[in-house]
Amino acid sequence: MDKKTGSIGWIDLTIPNAEEVKDFYSAVVGWKPEPVGMGDYNDFNMTIDGVPKTGVCHKKGSNAHIPSQWMIYINVENLDISMEEVVKHGGKTIGEIRDFGAYGRACIIEDPAGAICTLFEPKE
Repeated sequence: MDKKTGSIGWIDLTIPNAEEVKDFYSAVVGWKPEPVGMGDYNDFNMTIDGVPKTGVCHKKGSNAHIPSQWMIYINVENLDISMEEVVKHGGKTIGEIRDFGAYGRACIIEDPAGAICTLFEPKE
């Protein structure tokens, strides 16, 4: 995962049928699904040679409100300041800031044109 500010550090696909779609991408592009425990279900890191490249996630639990799409995570230096700038420049936040523990914090935003992405502040 790239941590440099301004870079795309991660990409997730959050959908209702993650079990089926993980198998689709495994067959179509050769990613190997590796389960990530989410309590009573698994999301999946999709890997190449054991290295995670993307995630395929269920649209439930804390992900229930996420639009079904490929979601890029753009690294920012300070999420709180970036969130203020989102609103100041005509964007919107979607949901609250989420804590990803040892990885960092994130929040989904919508830009003034209606495009969705996630801003991510990685932990150092």
